Amino acid sequence: MTIEQLSSTKCFDGLQQQFEHRSGVLDCPMRFAIFLPPQAEDGKGEQAFPVLYWLSGLTCNEENFSQKAGAQRMAAELGIALVIPDTSPRGNSVADDAEYDLGQGAGFYLNATQAPWKQHYRMYDYIVHELPELVERHFPVNGRRAISGHSMGGHGALVIGLRNPGRYTSVSAFSPICNPIACPWGEKAFSAYLGADKASWEDYDATTLIGRATEKLSILVSQGEEDPFLEEQLKPHALQTAAEASGYPLKMEHHAGYDHSYFFIASFIEQHLRFHADYLLKH
Repeated sequence: MTIEQLSSTKCFDGLQQQFEHRSGVLDCPMRFAIFLPPQAEDGKGEQAFPVLYWLSGLTCNEENFSQKAGAQRMAAELGIALVIPDTSPRGNSVADDAEYDLGQGAGFYLNATQAPWKQHYRMYDYIVHELPELVERHFPVNGRRAISGHSMGGHGALVIGLRNPGRYTSVSAFSPICNPIACPWGEKAFSAYLGADKASWEDYDATTLIGRATEKLSILVSQGEEDPFLEEQLKPHALQTAAEASGYPLKMEHHAGYDHSYFFIASFIEQHLRFHADYLLKH
């Protein structure tokens, strides 16, 4: 797999870069951003970094987190690489929808089974397999991975972490869609991408999966109490109840006064990075 560098900017003595490659899984060109800590110029070996994969939310692409979260300072200090993929396949040949919560920019990190989506919308396989293989081939990183995300991306991080024992050291999420099989965003997207068989939806629902999990990963969830989507779309209480019922070590934090925006993420991203560092940097 070849990649093309689109940009490179020095940031906290590291490099914030953007790349494009042809995705065989998604059958289209894809872009991703990566932050490499300052020591990256020394090459691999002892300077091979663990990676935190960040999954963004509805309407976002690979640039939102890079530009708004302020994560690079702490990632540089800790020695953690950040990889930020786009949120969906893109292009004129890729199916789309006029609404913001379906189609391009709204891949929901699943493998679609229904036309016209199934040709390109295989974000689950892309995030779990293709992108890490590419990153680990081309950059000074090691095989230690953690995963995090926001809103739709928080949903993706939880689902992917729960479904892939041994692949990630830790999982975290900001304002995740915790129970998509029971909220308007999820019901709309899953109906289109996965079809009418609701049993298949459960494979992408963190509230369902946490009760089935065979691995007890450390999970941190941060939720703003002034989030306008809290009750109707996000449903963190459903995830918390399911975790308690199954004895899963979920840490759910509620933050008074915070909403759904990147101001919330920027306020607590250092905490999340330190949380992941406790696991990523263990030897």
